[in-house]
Amino acid sequence: MGHELTAQEKHHLITRNLQEVLGEDKLSAILKERELKVYWGTATTGKPHIAYFVPMSKIADFLKAGCEVTILFADLHAYLDNMKAPWELLELRTQYYEHVIKAMLESIGVPLEKLRFVRGTDYQLSKEYTLDVYRLSSVVTQHDAKKAGAEVVKQVEHPLLSGLLYPGLQALDEEYLKVDAQFGGVDQRKIFTFAEKYLPSVGYAKRIHLMNPMVPGLTGSKMSSSEEESKIDLLDSKEDVKKKLRKAFCEPGNVESNGVLAFLRHVLFPLRAEFVILRDEKWGGNKTYTCYQDLEKDFADEVVHPGDLKSSVEVALNKLLEPIRETFRSPQMKRLAQAAYPEPSKAKPAAAKGPAKSCAPEELLPSRVDLRVGKVLSVEKHPEADTLYVEKVDVGEPEPRTVVSGLVEFVPREELQDRLVLVVCNLKPQKMRGVESQAMLLCACSLPPSLAAPVLTGLIAWPAGAERDPLGALPANKPPLLPPPSLPPPTTGEPCQIEPLDPPAGSCPGERVFVEGYESGQPDEELKPKKKVFEKLQADFRISGDGVAQWKGRSLVTKLGTLTCKTLKGGSIR
Repeated sequence: MGHELTAQEKHHLITRNLQEVLGEDKLSAILKERELKVYWGTATTGKPHIAYFVPMSKIADFLKAGCEVTILFADLHAYLDNMKAPWELLELRTQYYEHVIKAMLESIGVPLEKLRFVRGTDYQLSKEYTLDVYRLSSVVTQHDAKKAGAEVVKQVEHPLLSGLLYPGLQALDEEYLKVDAQFGGVDQRKIFTFAEKYLPSVGYAKRIHLMNPMVPGLTGSKMSSSEEESKIDLLDSKEDVKKKLRKAFCEPGNVESNGVLAFLRHVLFPLRAEFVILRDEKWGGNKTYTCYQDLEKDFADEVVHPGDLKSSVEVALNKLLEPIRETFRSPQMKRLAQAAYPEPSKAKPAAAKGPAKSCAPEELLPSRVDLRVGKVLSVEKHPEADTLYVEKVDVGEPEPRTVVSGLVEFVPREELQDRLVLVVCNLKPQKMRGVESQAMLLCACSLPPSLAAPVLTGLIAWPAGAERDPLGALPANKPPLLPPPSLPPPTTGEPCQIEPLDPPAGSCPGERVFVEGYESGQPDEELKPKKKVFEKLQADFRISGDGVAQWKGRSLVTKLGTLTCKTLKGGSIR
């Protein structure tokens, strides 16, 4: 127990499971002379989830290696990044982060007295820091500032000045926190190289940068606060944990993009040094692994079944989460969580007191639809359907949403890539040929409403060898294999045209889109499919004769202007 770690042993603890280290020679040199001073910062935006255990377990490694560790609650950064944390909620969210991060650290046995906790606004509003921001801004180019924040700060065609300041502030934090190294995810790499380039230009030393890999979520993509099925919240019940793990992507023998295995590798093994696969005696009984690579090999060889892996992780994860749940069971913590992350859909208690008839008009208000500007970050063909795209769309949330749309035959892939679009964000997610679509991309369409929706969502399928009629929607010589109910017969005439709508120039991903005259309403948290609220409202979405998107003759607008369509006039919106 009293063994003094060598510099080499400390180096191993500090760097194990990292994806990349910038400045490794400097790290080795410091460890030969003294303990390393390192900091990890987190912007106080969306609610932390179990992926935060990855940096927490690494912080435990730093402490085992004797490092002096600072945790920065980057409250000012949360506001600067396109106001992910509104100013009026900034203090509350910072308090929430402090409590939840400390509870996480305690749950994995990290002694809090060995850590230094700092808020960004404790020093970032000082005269000295502000002067250094000005000094740095005098040498940094707009191009470099935008490039540095590309993976972290929301990128828009016309960036807000706040987003361009973000990388410079993060660079200066290294000097003002008096550290040797900064630790973060590999998505921070461009900010780290920005800091290495520009800190010396204002007289400060270049620091070491330690980078964790990006750990996949339960669906196989990055774990995201905005993608419900990809994550497990820190306050989820045991029942919710079980349900989400059962749905998790964990294909037999597949070790790639496996969020369950990734959590084992980056959290449970570093913390416990061993892991027990729990299984029935008839399947070989319990098996203890002391090396992650051995477990991964057995899973790849299908010696370990996904069901046994999930149930074993469930037990271990609930042990980590229970102390955090207990902390937030107190009335004070419940009030803090509700105040820091208010639910907008619960802001209408008075309306329920009136008679039922007075509430009827509320059901068809267009403000109930969460319309936002989105930016298409990537476009791929659906693996199981030739007529469908699978897009990743930035809608102003910490992570992009997956959107499935039937645009392959109508909009070239390159025209969608990096395009601003109009997105409905509060429809219930639904599987489309095995891929969950988490939003709907709205387009102008020359088809009548009854035909436009089936085409755009890929619901119409036609037999092999069927020829499309001039409309471009239905086969001319054979009926659809799976026609929607009450689908009208195909018509002839001009070929079908479909075109994404254009938000005003300079719009930001996530910016709300309103119908004129309905700007004050709040969208539902989720539009329930059985009530068909969106379907009823959608029937009145049209393109005017001069190409303006409208609902019942009222324009769709953002704070920068109206949404339009370049070429289609008088069509429907689907």
